[in-house]
Amino acid sequence: MVNQNGTYPYTQPDAPHAEHIYAVIMAGGVGSRLWPLSRRKMPKQFLDFFGDGSMIAKTVARLDGIVKPENILIITNQSGKALAKKQLPHIPTRNIIVEPIGRNTAPCIALATAYIKKHCPDAIACVLPADHLITDVKLFQQTLRAAIETAARTEALVTIGIKPDRPETGYGYIQVNQEHTDLTTSIKVRFGINAHKVKTFAEKPDLETAKQFLASGDFLWNSGVFVWRVDSIIGEYKRYLPQIYFDMQNIIEAIGTRKEKKVIESFYSWVHPISIDYGVMEKAESVYVLEGNFGWSDAGSWDEIFRHLAHEHIMDDSIVLNEAQNVFALRPKGKSIAVVGIDDVLVIDTKDALLICKRGRSQDVKTVVDALKRRQLEEFM
Repeated sequence: MVNQNGTYPYTQPDAPHAEHIYAVIMAGGVGSRLWPLSRRKMPKQFLDFFGDGSMIAKTVARLDGIVKPENILIITNQSGKALAKKQLPHIPTRNIIVEPIGRNTAPCIALATAYIKKHCPDAIACVLPADHLITDVKLFQQTLRAAIETAARTEALVTIGIKPDRPETGYGYIQVNQEHTDLTTSIKVRFGINAHKVKTFAEKPDLETAKQFLASGDFLWNSGVFVWRVDSIIGEYKRYLPQIYFDMQNIIEAIGTRKEKKVIESFYSWVHPISIDYGVMEKAESVYVLEGNFGWSDAGSWDEIFRHLAHEHIMDDSIVLNEAQNVFALRPKGKSIAVVGIDDVLVIDTKDALLICKRGRSQDVKTVVDALKRRQLEEFM
């Protein structure tokens, strides 16, 4: 029952049991802005950029102590399934679910939700991208636990927003309501984390708008991390994406039968690409956002990778700079790179492709991949 102010009542039942907590890791993307290292056959979520494990392996590791391995679902494509099996041997193979074709996050989450509903109707689901960078794992886990408890004690949808430290044009934003409720106060007291009711979601802004967002203090970056009760998100699909909801019911019934693959393929044959933000989150009556301050990046571009690598980790004797500053360079073993008289440049060298990009322009690398596709140069994609 929704209160008159549009919020859900905050009850105090026991904390959710670990058996009822699931995770959905979305791992079907290509990561075209990290070309030429990220390719269709080896996308960024399966790459080890920092020598400490692939992005997806670290995403799973951050769930340790919160979600059991048997409750973690990996949603990927056909080629990603083999990579996931190799890199995540402790995740049951049956939990690696293949999308016939990528259709953005709303169909992906609907598919995963159907599997969770089939096995645990009263589950709480944490939805996470496979390719984010997080520096403070302990604080991330504390924030995720707070989100799980919030979802367990309300019927609201919960997301995690990141407090911005710069006017970023590469992220979506969440505008928050600064008024406190019993729920947000309780989260602050119990976990030391700021929580807000969401006013609205905003798409990636231009630079001037991003500066206004930052100055207002009312906006957080949209991390794409969500937590909710399975019955709550299914109800929102029914309300705002009824055709997807209808097919979700068919998938639930077909799971474990001979019809399972055929029903999923039928669903993906018609469903149009749509994000969970646009399809559900922007329309839902009650959405809460918890502030994340755990050193987050979506690692969506080489500029983001640069921010997370200290110069001493990427520069060695085989990378020569002459009157060049703020240079980020990666190269295969046995190769040398020299940069002369150019500042603020990204140089990414692989065995069959070379990228030279001005710092601050790496969001545009996707246009290179689009050009290769138009020219049918599949071997370089």
